[in-house]
Amino acid sequence: MLITELKNKDVIKSLIHGKVFALVCHGCKEIRFPEQETDQLLRELEQEGIVTGVFTTDYICNVENLTLRLSRHTAAIEAADTILVFSCGVGVQTVAEMFEAKRVCAACDTYALPGFQGVTPLEHDCNQCGQCYLNLTGGICPITACSKSLINGQCGGAKDGKCEVDPNMECGWERIQRRLAQVGRLDALKCPIQVRNYAVDEAGK
Repeated sequence: MLITELKNKDVIKSLIHGKVFALVCHGCKEIRFPEQETDQLLRELEQEGIVTGVFTTDYICNVENLTLRLSRHTAAIEAADTILVFSCGVGVQTVAEMFEAKRVCAACDTYALPGFQGVTPLEHDCNQCGQCYLNLTGGICPITACSKSLINGQCGGAKDGKCEVDPNMECGWERIQRRLAQVGRLDALKCPIQVRNYAVDEAGK
């Protein structure tokens, strides 16, 4: 199981550039999802007149299912500059891969709990680390995409774009750099990543 927690409201608003399309996942019913907080935030954004659309569905980690359901929202998505995703890290990575030319941002952090983790047909993974870095890395998780889980850049050991630990694995940080360049956000690499305090509990207290 896992807990999905909304990021600080000011942090979320700082992620938004221009118009926004919100995608909310209610897939894994065993998780704790901040429905009321999310609804309140989206109402505030709608009052500001920057929301092109809000779509709530389940299991956004299923690409075929999500593609079909989003087909009726194409105009709203195209009109948006930012796609704001309310889900675990797997959902954010899925959407970022589907809309590579869009600015895709994570509105939530995810914490792990013992038990069943849900099923995704994709290779994306979420370590439920409690401090999601996807907003700084173009929707590609440095913890799961890098075999060393480096969060401040690549190690320098990659050869021909392949990981030195696993030659069959593409270097996660080279993927991140390409994605950020594609969406014009290479400046994100200049942002210092806060070192996580492992002494606190899952609730951050």
